[in-house]
Amino acid sequence: MPDTVRLGMLTPSSNTVLEPMTVAMLAGIPGVSAHFSRFKVTEIALTDEALGQFDDSEILRAAELLTHAKVDVIAWNGTSASWLGFDRDEQLCERITQATSIPACTSVLALREIFQRTGVSRVGLVTPYLKDVQTRIVANWGASGITCTERHLGLQDNFSFAEVDEATIADLVRGVAREGCDAVAIVCTNMRGAAIVEALEHELGIPVYDSIGMTVWKSLSITGVDPSRVSGWGRLFHEVSSYSVAPADHKLGHASGPLAPTSG
Repeated sequence: MPDTVRLGMLTPSSNTVLEPMTVAMLAGIPGVSAHFSRFKVTEIALTDEALGQFDDSEILRAAELLTHAKVDVIAWNGTSASWLGFDRDEQLCERITQATSIPACTSVLALREIFQRTGVSRVGLVTPYLKDVQTRIVANWGASGITCTERHLGLQDNFSFAEVDEATIADLVRGVAREGCDAVAIVCTNMRGAAIVEALEHELGIPVYDSIGMTVWKSLSITGVDPSRVSGWGRLFHEVSSYSVAPADHKLGHASGPLAPTSG
């Protein structure tokens, strides 16, 4: 690992949670820092205006700015491919790397990789989103063989997601867990779920994956930093990283090659 590793994060403009959470996760790893570039995202809905916020051209302009900081990876720290389709993030990663020569990843493709690595097929889906957005996510995941129990809050304003307190999020997680699932996914990078993941895992006995944590996990893996150096933020960083992280296929946004436990 180089002496200094810089993680570049593409951030929705109205997001107030992912930056402090990401910095807190990395606080115990000397020489690793996170750097952020924003583009306009103010609402999550299926209207043409809301969907247009995720046009690649806006995201690529924000990615170009991260190159000025000489980052080692560029991560889209947002969950739009959950309802737009995994192919959108696959194409985005390819375009970012073509434009910047920097490897790219996303929160949603990291989530898919984690499910593949751990054999998860029944997921408890927790989001703040509107019902039609949630329905689209469930259908998209279902097409990939993932079934969902779900809870959502019916919110549209992206800034408002950060105002949902941890107790409310915890109750949503408990609700999907009671219905039966292999793991819970808190899908939104502007919800305060990451800090309560470890306590919920101890309580429920199943993995709880938060979108911000998944983005950090994948970004560290790509840059050659052992994710298990992140402590106190859940099983993801220790149990999933017990598998060897193969060289990343940045076009597909997930590791290629066989998945085998590391020795030692």
